[in-house]
Amino acid sequence: MRAASVVAAAALSALGRGHAAYGVGEVGELPPAGLALHTELDWVRHPLFGRVPAEALASSAADGAERLLCSAALDLAAQLDQRCPGWRSLRLGVVLGTSAGAMQTLERALAGRAASALSSADARAANYFSPISPCLATLGVDRAQATVVQILAACASSTIAIGLGCRWLDADDCDLVIAGGYDALSALVAAGFDSLSALTRARPRPFRVGRDGMALGEGAGLVALRRAAADDGALGRVLGFGASSDAFHVTAPDREGRGLVLAARAALADAALPSEAVAWVSAHATATPYNDAAEARALSSLFGARPLTVHPWKAAIGHTLGAAGVLESLAVWDALARGVLPAAAGEGEQEPGSSLSLAPRNGAQSASVALKVSAAFGGCNAALLLGAGAASDVGVARPRQPVFVQTVAEPVTRADPELVARLATGEHAAAASRADSLSELALAAVARLLVGWGQTLSEATAVVVGTSAATLELDERFDRRRRAREPVEPRRFPATSPNLCASLCSICFGLRGPAFSVGASLSVAREALLVAHDLVAAGDAPAALVLVAEDAGEVVADLFGVAGFPIPARGARAALLGTGPGFLLPRAALTGDERLPLRDLGPLSGWPFG
Repeated sequence: MRAASVVAAAALSALGRGHAAYGVGEVGELPPAGLALHTELDWVRHPLFGRVPAEALASSAADGAERLLCSAALDLAAQLDQRCPGWRSLRLGVVLGTSAGAMQTLERALAGRAASALSSADARAANYFSPISPCLATLGVDRAQATVVQILAACASSTIAIGLGCRWLDADDCDLVIAGGYDALSALVAAGFDSLSALTRARPRPFRVGRDGMALGEGAGLVALRRAAADDGALGRVLGFGASSDAFHVTAPDREGRGLVLAARAALADAALPSEAVAWVSAHATATPYNDAAEARALSSLFGARPLTVHPWKAAIGHTLGAAGVLESLAVWDALARGVLPAAAGEGEQEPGSSLSLAPRNGAQSASVALKVSAAFGGCNAALLLGAGAASDVGVARPRQPVFVQTVAEPVTRADPELVARLATGEHAAAASRADSLSELALAAVARLLVGWGQTLSEATAVVVGTSAATLELDERFDRRRRAREPVEPRRFPATSPNLCASLCSICFGLRGPAFSVGASLSVAREALLVAHDLVAAGDAPAALVLVAEDAGEVVADLFGVAGFPIPARGARAALLGTGPGFLLPRAALTGDERLPLRDLGPLSGWPFG
């Protein structure tokens, strides 16, 4: 692809605000340390977190995620006003990623609902998309004048957001894209990871002997991207992007890291660079036993036995979930710009037999290219090739392919486990029998489509799920035990991640293309179709399953009803986009008024349920 330049950046993490949030330090310094014990979540076995300092926040919003995101938006807008006067009149794209959305408000709303005291203010903000509108208002951007998408891909969300933003620039669909991600610490998420024994009892020790888990963090990061020019004063560049699915398990990684390898190789091919061009890797590095081992095998497969330095930024600031990819990318650009080979936080003996290198102190290196990899629940993988801002070769645009609607299935309103079991493929098809209520609908919709289409999907097919209600029903089922101060059920926690339904479709039907959910508003049909269209048009997947899925029960009816929102019908519907044959799907038809039904689009007329 043609490289994208970072022309402005804003961030908050446990280390502070602005450059302090992602700066790796000078040559010879130890890695920064932002983790500390916090008593407000002291029921966690070892409450070590990366909490953003109160004095770093510029917003007074009631919800922590909104507060973080709007604080970053305020800083980014000020920079753009100075560096790109008139930027709001450009063709804008805004693509943000999150794992938990406004989870703090949702917890409060669920407690209020249980006590018959649900406020309308909490109900309106108790969802995964509510921080988007305040962010746009802080930026001074009119939603109607911008392409707005929210990626729900758990810990890979902001990495995918940056990649999708680059696709929009590469295709000349936007002049400037604001991309990034956000998440705040919340009790539900902390309880979930604690129940999975994924949190460290001491300090994170990525890629080291005796590692026992992560420390959760919070933060937000935004970057403004433009098409690169040879000398544009960029803070850094995105050279390539790739995404994939493990199609393996809802929580455990593919032990050989094959999905991560697919994503990284796609990013290398996108940048037209050999693996030898990569000087070091910004690793996902959760410091959990299996994830680090799988990632190490993936990197060995990519780079062979040559010594390779890895940078585990989560060990310094905590796992910031939806903000992780962008904050880790900002740390890469900072290191590349100042000629630093960044040190690895964590102590102890390195895993024996590994070719990976962990620098105890910052070293000096004149590298110009690094690889950023991310992974998430359900086997969602993403990778970015990141370059220094001074690089002169900006690459060439990817050719765009026309996209066609190949088939559309009739909607489903209930699970169909027998049909799914008959059509599911591979050794992991049994995962369908343990599917949550949202995933059951998604799986039934895909099965219905396959029966009607009568053909076999390519293994590289992508899955994009649009959902406004997301996992609100599942969140309540998980959180009610925490609110009652009873032990939570670990088996219920993965289903609180809105991308799990897309991942389960990949797992059960053997699909290795990108798989995630989207939802930036109450109207998600166009959003899902647009993202799937752009993945196929850019060649990130030969085809894409597009679903609108809404698990709307009593919880959604109460929250949306008190908020005054239209209550979605419970159900799901699937369509298949590809490179033909079929009904030509013009991108322009997907960027209009999202409140209007999709008319005059042949098989998509009346989408999603009409």
